[in-house]
Amino acid sequence: MIRTIAADNPILGSEFIRELVRQLRALDTYGAQNRQTPEALLEPFITPREGDGASPLPTDSRPAALARLGAFYNAVAMMIEKECGLTARPFFNVDPDGQGHVLVIVGKLVVVDKVLRGANRFGFHSISQLKDESDKLLAIALGRIGTYSEVAGL
Repeated sequence: MIRTIAADNPILGSEFIRELVRQLRALDTYGAQNRQTPEALLEPFITPREGDGASPLPTDSRPAALARLGAFYNAVAMMIEKECGLTARPFFNVDPDGQGHVLVIVGKLVVVDKVLRGANRFGFHSISQLKDESDKLLAIALGRIGTYSEVAGL
């Protein structure tokens, strides 16, 4: 397998990426991936672009893709909790075709509402795109919490 994430990439030291690695390790209840580096754990999140010789069919199993999806949004929820001190919980609804929704709720406030298309192929073109998406979701969520803080605190 060709590695697309360099071990010296500064993004690996970001708080979100460290949280995502914690979430991935938490999914590994048998410890099968204990010796894997963070780069190796994050590698399945990086999907090749179309036209780069990538197969148009998903090469990953649905459970593995949904586990990545869950780990990513759990990490987003944990970052929201760290920033505002309120409990954030992600909720998923994905049909067998990979279409669905992700909601992250704080109190009675929906802080992230993301439509999913192709969740069976959940991933990003680069580690920086993964980090950018998490930063964008976190900014939106914290903005909503700031605007509707009394609803978020319920």
